[in-house]
Amino acid sequence: MLNQYPLWKYISLCLVLLFACIYALPNLYGEDPAVQISHRTKSLTQEDKAAVEKILQSKDITMKSADLDLGHLLVRFDNTETQLVAAEALKENLGKQYLVALNLAPATPEWLRAINAAPMYLGLDLRGGVHFLMEVDMVAAIKRLEESLLSDIRSYLRDEKIRYRGVRREDDGLYINFRDLAELQQAAEKLPRAFRELEFTEDEAALTIKAKLTEAAIREEKKSALQQNIITLRNRVNELGVAEPVIQQQGDSRIVVQLPGIQDTAGAKKILGATATLEFRMTEGTRADWLEAEKTGRIPLNAILYHERDGSPVLLNRRVIVTGDQIVDAASTFDQQKGMPAVSVRLNGKGAKKMGETTRENIGNPMAVVFIENKIETKRVGDTMTKHRTTTKEVINIATIQGQFSARFQVTGLDSQEAHDLALLLRAGSLRAPVEIIEERTIGPSLGKDNIEKGFISVVIGFVTVLVFMTVYYKGFGIIANIALTANVVIIVAVLSLLQATLTMPGIAGIVLTVGMAVDANVLIFERIREELRNGNSPQASIHAGYEKAFSTITDANVTTLLAAVVLFALGTGPVKGFAITLSIGILTSMLTAIVGTRAIVNLLYGNRPIKKLSI
Repeated sequence: MLNQYPLWKYISLCLVLLFACIYALPNLYGEDPAVQISHRTKSLTQEDKAAVEKILQSKDITMKSADLDLGHLLVRFDNTETQLVAAEALKENLGKQYLVALNLAPATPEWLRAINAAPMYLGLDLRGGVHFLMEVDMVAAIKRLEESLLSDIRSYLRDEKIRYRGVRREDDGLYINFRDLAELQQAAEKLPRAFRELEFTEDEAALTIKAKLTEAAIREEKKSALQQNIITLRNRVNELGVAEPVIQQQGDSRIVVQLPGIQDTAGAKKILGATATLEFRMTEGTRADWLEAEKTGRIPLNAILYHERDGSPVLLNRRVIVTGDQIVDAASTFDQQKGMPAVSVRLNGKGAKKMGETTRENIGNPMAVVFIENKIETKRVGDTMTKHRTTTKEVINIATIQGQFSARFQVTGLDSQEAHDLALLLRAGSLRAPVEIIEERTIGPSLGKDNIEKGFISVVIGFVTVLVFMTVYYKGFGIIANIALTANVVIIVAVLSLLQATLTMPGIAGIVLTVGMAVDANVLIFERIREELRNGNSPQASIHAGYEKAFSTITDANVTTLLAAVVLFALGTGPVKGFAITLSIGILTSMLTAIVGTRAIVNLLYGNRPIKKLSI
């Protein structure tokens, strides 16, 4: 019996192996210690690059390269010591408007980057970095929703021409007071149809209607607050230039943020704690009134005092027209008339209605755009570190309403970088509820390096042990299995690199386990061949029978393990998922190399010719 593969199978296997070698290659080049520099409000230019190079030269710090990319400057160094010294020097000399972050940049050659070949990302336990556990203030989220509904109820009652004495919020719900029973009954009939997220109860004796959020509305608000905060945080993390951030939900009210390669904890916290949104309000009085209010401190009851970016006072109406949570889309653009950076905004139905009504009634009057930024800072008070939440509110634009508009309009008064960042945040939505960092950990690069070395040693020891055993026990066929095993490891690394997967210590454990499991299939095949030879079959017939009869057993064993890996991925979190991914990929690739790969080599060596003895 002849054992042959058609030529196309050999060509296909060679192409797969060549492809795997190329895309696994970037992992051999390692990473360069780097410092990433960005500006808080603008994109960096060649002038900024020259200034950075001048600072480094003045401090006798040698850099490997400096590249501008997407408004950021990435400066590479030969070692971590130089990187840390350079980061301190740049922080001292560049000023507070520049954000200096430690990073690790892949040292992949240009020709590999040209074909999108990139190394695997390394997880926090291998690369070092910062880990934050953030708590979302759900009480504040519910309070904000109730305050928004409070304003909507006022507007609805006015639109329906239902007279009321007042609307107020208390800890146990919203209260609407009326002057007479007829008005109360009219409101009691219409309000439930307009506000399905509220439960209404009437107290005719007190001429009051109490409104309370339904359980479904509370659950939905908490879920939305958590998801919206995750999206907003992910956009802010983009400023740090982290290669593979992990931002995911933990429980009902917590968010885990992991930033591999980042050692600047303070800089990361500033970015994570700062979220931005907008408010639109009508102005009150004239500039003379604004100056008088600033000087005397006497502010009208219906007004609130804000300041423009240059410090000038502005009196704004207490009633907010539109808030950031009513913005459904935003894009960074340029004002065609003034040639200035702008943010194109689109509102939802409620926001568009409010904006349309306000602009129709206030043509010729000025309207202000308020930029609101929330930050959480940790300050030392005595021997303890305390967290302080600050909110910055400043008027970025005051424009006279020339005509009615509603759903779509532009906001100016920002530079290009601010417009870009604000558009990102507004697209994601404003931060629905405050977040507080309740746990933070910094994993140094030295610990990550130690983990990598130990993981590499474990892979090598397991790999070499298997190679030696297979060679001693199965002789020539053992060497064939070792070639397939080597190809299997290369393909696993290539697949993980192509998927841009994050490799962690559990992931390395999955690879080590796969190395051991990969030869299981060959052991089954080789033992079946030896059994066929002992039964008196010819070498060619034994080879054929060995591969054919062992196939079902191999498939059953691997499918069972694959199902276990799928369950681990579905039910596990973080490290467990990483282990499940590498194990799953290893199972699939080992079946390719152990069955198809070794058969191809055996057919090439022994097929289509008479043989009397097998080296097995």
